[in-house]
Amino acid sequence: MSFIGGQFFAPFSAFSQSMHETKLFESIIAVMGFAMVMKLTQCDKHLINLLIKPLRKAGPLLIPASVLVTLFINVSITSSAGCSAAVGAILIPLMMAAGIHPAIAGACIYAGTYGAMFNPGYPQVALIVSVADATPVDIVGNHFFALLLSGIIGAVSLWIIAYLKNEHTGYVMPNMIPDSEQPSFKIKYHYAVVPLIPIFILVTGNMGIIPLFKPFSISHAMIIGVFCAFFVTRTNPQEISKEFWHGAGDAFGHVFGIIICALVFVNGLQSMGMIQALIGLMIDVPSIAKLSSGIGPFLLGVMSGSGDAASVAFNKAVTIHAADFGLSPMSMGSMAAIGGALGRTMSPVAGGMIICAALAGVSPMETAKRNAPGMIIALFSTMILLLYI
Repeated sequence: MSFIGGQFFAPFSAFSQSMHETKLFESIIAVMGFAMVMKLTQCDKHLINLLIKPLRKAGPLLIPASVLVTLFINVSITSSAGCSAAVGAILIPLMMAAGIHPAIAGACIYAGTYGAMFNPGYPQVALIVSVADATPVDIVGNHFFALLLSGIIGAVSLWIIAYLKNEHTGYVMPNMIPDSEQPSFKIKYHYAVVPLIPIFILVTGNMGIIPLFKPFSISHAMIIGVFCAFFVTRTNPQEISKEFWHGAGDAFGHVFGIIICALVFVNGLQSMGMIQALIGLMIDVPSIAKLSSGIGPFLLGVMSGSGDAASVAFNKAVTIHAADFGLSPMSMGSMAAIGGALGRTMSPVAGGMIICAALAGVSPMETAKRNAPGMIIALFSTMILLLYI
């Protein structure tokens, strides 16, 4: 694609730039390292076996509940990739232990990663504020019910897909203790608490419930969890260190490597001028502004794996003229931001999607396909509520 665009060195530059995605890389290696330590110390096994009975009783509600829980957590952990890593490390194994297919489990987590639009301090909300001359609370209040409906649609859609494909039950994890052996396995409750420590630190810190935890990043919370595993289980620290870095190596080889390839692919699209052409079409044809404010960022989100680029460009160039189209700047701005977020939520090249797929042990395309119907329905439902009613 870069050769077609006449930029022969673009793939090499994109590769080098992708290798410098240190912020995302830091979170991924910490989460994967923490997951390996949980396996070594068997803390994950104790948590899974502690919760497996109540999870099985939840039945069909477990799939939509997981989506909505992630949607709520994403309000405070606003990074889609960071939220996917932090929440997925806990919920994906739990859903799989309850019999849910890995692809559905991975899709459930990423389907809830646009809850950040509920946060008045989210950068996308701040951008809409600047072009709509409104307060952050006004912006969130304007799209609150449309965004909530999108979350519900995504959750219910995955539940229906799971039932149609018979993926809502029947999966058996390789390390799961058979029911016949359950009585002989003694659950240690202090072991079971350890996997929950990082998410507790992140949520309570970001929500301001425990201000002491606010400065901690995702990687810091995971490292604290590793130390807690050592103190609780008294496992050889040398073995813990080896397993942590084993997980970090797996993260680089199986997760970050795919993300680098995805970023190089997106750069190829940019080299061809495809992304710029689509943004230009949205900006240059005011007569289709109402449709393009949702569909345009959505399609670019699918192709690029990022919902920010198209929505930012659209809001800066078009939303400021919303009144000329007979539309509310708040509604048009929110539609562009939500449309981009919904698009990347079904993109197989999105960083968060790749993380969820890696945690579930499936292909990113498998998780993306299961999210696609719900995201498409949510897009048009949101457009109707924000732009046509």
